[in-house]
Parts: sequence; C-alpha cells; structure tokens
Amino acid sequence: MAFADYQNEIYFAALGGHAPEFPMDFATLEAKASAALPATLYSYIAGGAGDELTQRRNVEAFEDWGVVPRMLVGATQRDLSVHAWGLTFPSPIFMSPVGVIGLVGDKHGDIAVAEAASKSGVPAVFSTLMEDPLEEVIGHAGATPSFFQLYTPKNRDLAASLVSRAEAAGYRGIAVTLDSWVPGWRPRDLSIGNFPQLRGHVLKNYTSDPVFQKMVGSDDPQSIVLHWVQTFGNSLTWDDLEWLRSLTELPIVLKGISHPDDARRAIDAGVDGIFCSNHGGRQANGGLSSLETLPGVVDAVADRVPVLFDSGVRSGSDVIKALGLGATMVGIGRPYVYGLALGGVSGLVHVLRMILAEADLLMAVNGYPNIAAVRENIRSRR
Repeated sequence: MAFADYQNEIYFAALGGHAPEFPMDFATLEAKASAALPATLYSYIAGGAGDELTQRRNVEAFEDWGVVPRMLVGATQRDLSVHAWGLTFPSPIFMSPVGVIGLVGDKHGDIAVAEAASKSGVPAVFSTLMEDPLEEVIGHAGATPSFFQLYTPKNRDLAASLVSRAEAAGYRGIAVTLDSWVPGWRPRDLSIGNFPQLRGHVLKNYTSDPVFQKMVGSDDPQSIVLHWVQTFGNSLTWDDLEWLRSLTELPIVLKGISHPDDARRAIDAGVDGIFCSNHGGRQANGGLSSLETLPGVVDAVADRVPVLFDSGVRSGSDVIKALGLGATMVGIGRPYVYGLALGGVSGLVHVLRMILAEADLLMAVNGYPNIAAVRENIRSRR
C-alpha cells in the first residue's frame, strides 16, 4: 500500500459518517495539543532558546526552497525506502528523541512511541531521559528497529553501562548528542522554574542502572537528582571519540553536527553517521537553521555514511525538501509529540501517516518516482 492511500481512507471513512478525529495540519495540531497538555509540559516541549529566533528560522528556512515538477514520467509507483547500516526502512522518516515524551499521555510515553513505531514501521530514536527503562520500552516496537540516544555522562562507567544495556536490549545504533551538555537559556521554562529532571522525572534509565545505583547508594529522591546533576553534562572533545567507539560495535551517530569540517573529522574518527541538527532551536539561539547547514554537511560527508536531519520539520513538504538537499533520513519532533498528546498511540500514528501521505503525494504529483528525482529537481527560491 502506498503512503498516499491514507487520504483515501480518510475520505471513504467520512462517506461512512466517520469524520476525521485528528487535525490534518501542524498549526491546528499544535493549538489543540497546547490545550490538552499541562502548561508546564507544553512550555518545555514547545519552547526554544532565547527569543526563539533560531526555532522560528528552522521552520521558515523551508520556504527558501522549492521543487520543479517533471511531467509525463508515470510516477504511479514511488519508492521512499531507505537503506542504512545494513537495514532497510520503508520510509525516510524517523521519530527524533524527545526527553520528556515519557510524561506525555499516560506517563508511559516512551512505550507509546515504541507501539507507534511497531504500527507504522517508522523507527524511533529513544532519549536517555525515559520514564520507563530502556529494556522495557524496546519490546513494544516489534520488528521496527529502535535506536538509543546517549547524553554522555561524566562518569565513564555509567556511560559504558548505558551503551551496553542498549546493545544487549536490541537497539540498533547509538546517537550521541553533542550540544546538550549544559541546558540552553530557555525563557519559557525559566519564567516558571520548570526543569522536569530536577523534579525527578524521566530518570528511569539512571535509577535502573547498576552503576548509577552504586553511585547514589540510596533510594532517596533528592540524592538521586543530586547525583544525576553531578554526572550529567559531559562536554565531549575529539579525544573522547576513540573511547566512545570502544564501547560498542553498534553504529555510532553524532547528533548536533552543523559544520562541514566537523562532519569530515567525525567520519575520519570512525563514526557511522552524521546527524545534522540544532536541537530544534532549543539549545542555542541566533544560529543558522539546520536546513541552511545541511547542504554543506552533505557535501562533506560525500555519501560515506548516512546523514540524518531534524529541526523545523512540520509537514510532508518539509520532508521532501530535506531529502532533496541530501538528507538520508528526516526526523520528526514536535508534531509527533502533539499527536501523542491528543490521541495516544492512534494520534501519533496519524501524524506519521499524515506526513508520509503528503510526502508521497507530492512525489506523485511532481513526477518523482524516487528520492533521487527529488534531488535532481530542488531549487533555491533565491
């Protein structure tokens, strides 16, 4: 079944008296989710760094690009599949890690994400910050590959334990986040003193870890948070890559790469993937959008490893443009969180299918049978 067929399901269901349950566009989705989520949780999810210029620019940058239709090519069949790290994915999208997803819905949001991955075939990158231990989450993803995002702690034994647990549990790769060793300046959260981890939330991967348990030496909530604060936030250097590489045979992807020189050096150091991202504008304000830095990163990588991308993706059109600029796979962030907030697993799956349907239809209408055709026909509006 083509991803585009989702629109037929919606139309025919409406003929049978079943109106769509969930929104069909990001603006409405966000508005309804803002009403459904607790104010502090919505603030944490929706907010960005500083005056949120970079966050806005992440979204607006997609307007600077367009695609040129090609007619009479008979694009009745489209291939959106992707091959990476010896795996085949049915579509080019994935769910980016969201550190408070566990608090969305029934407080088991990580499991809901895994269930959505199983139902949709869209893989997820799960954050270190979970409300359920990583071993309990992955089983819900079924046959869909899962990946583990690592916030590298200062304690190397703890880092090794987290990676080892992820590998033993069946995660298929490790995404090491580089740009969050210290929280960015986030006025929305600062104005209400809102930092979920300091309140003991989403720390289950730590409290379930034998190394962390030994570090803390008690079940006292305040002691747990204090030890987490003391070990979180390792400002990694190039010298640390050899050590990280030694921890696992799984593919290692570096998340937060925006400069071509960093991409080249990372590949030379033996990493298996580059993740072009500015953390959705949540960490540093005033920078370029991730879409603006993507082409340079793609050129530097030169097809040696997959290039993942996220930040600012709101629609199937955005997915197509990111693919056109060379991304191997495109990460969805806030949209899927809002889908989960509105309708649990069903709402999340709807958002993924909605984005894929739009992307597939754009390829059909524009005459693109595959992703290569998108790349041949993308143009700057400037």
